[in-house]
Amino acid sequence: MTTLHPPAAARRRPARPPTRRSRRSWTGWGFIGPFALVFALVFLAPLAYSVYLSLFRDQLIGGTHFVGLDNYQQALQDARFWDGVVRVGLFLLVQVPIMLGIALLVALALDSGRLYGKDFFRISVFLPYAVPAVVASLMWGFMYGTRFGLVGDINEAFGVNLPDPLSSGLVLASIGNIVTWEFVGYNMLILYSALRVVPHSLYEAAEIDGAGQWRVISAIKLPAIRGALVIATIFSVIGSFQLFNEPAILQKLAPNAITTDYTPNYYTFSLSFSGQQHNYSATVAIVMGVITMVVAYVVQLRGMRKGA
Repeated sequence: MTTLHPPAAARRRPARPPTRRSRRSWTGWGFIGPFALVFALVFLAPLAYSVYLSLFRDQLIGGTHFVGLDNYQQALQDARFWDGVVRVGLFLLVQVPIMLGIALLVALALDSGRLYGKDFFRISVFLPYAVPAVVASLMWGFMYGTRFGLVGDINEAFGVNLPDPLSSGLVLASIGNIVTWEFVGYNMLILYSALRVVPHSLYEAAEIDGAGQWRVISAIKLPAIRGALVIATIFSVIGSFQLFNEPAILQKLAPNAITTDYTPNYYTFSLSFSGQQHNYSATVAIVMGVITMVVAYVVQLRGMRKGA
């Protein structure tokens, strides 16, 4: 039996005109092009230049020389750098849970519908986030003062001797208080926005089952906002490792308690602008960026695992 095959020309499908596909490709690049350009200029280019600087060293004799990874070896053995890392790590472990815990309580209170003056309360809690960090640090720094500030006035008015918030033993807690005051409202807004999109059908089902408020919070609200909690935690971790404004401002008020290497970012700033060690400053910044990235990634993995 003979099978008839159509001619090759008949079996060949007409190719689509390439102009439409090419036009679609260029249309996509038109949308992402401006962002890609800005991203390359403000992020990729400075990062590449920092890596380039970290591979050189400015010497008194001979000028700038290529040293490879010697700057990184020096940073990994720098006790001043690691003291700052340990300090911000302790700050992170204590301050972040307190800040997120307060933000969660406020968000739950606002979402409960039982808070009187909810709109005013929400704005009041969020308002400190609108205050620049420099202004907030100056304001709290003068309140912390024992000779001219609020603490000093309380000591004089009541004849007491309150501990100095800017002493070496309390200054980290004082910085944590400033950061918490600044960012509770920001994290509250993230969590409150996540609570507002929880389906009301879940609340209706819980009410039918006779679940109380605590049961609704533990079984419905907290699981529903777990993703938002992970995001807020990651932002807070990154912000803790980038701690700079508060110690830099308070250093003028407490020079004996806050040194120029108090945090890694402050150490980087001091190396670059006071010590004129631009190459080593870039190295320290890159090492700190890698540490921050690793810790944030671990937090994200743990949050996703819990969510599963």
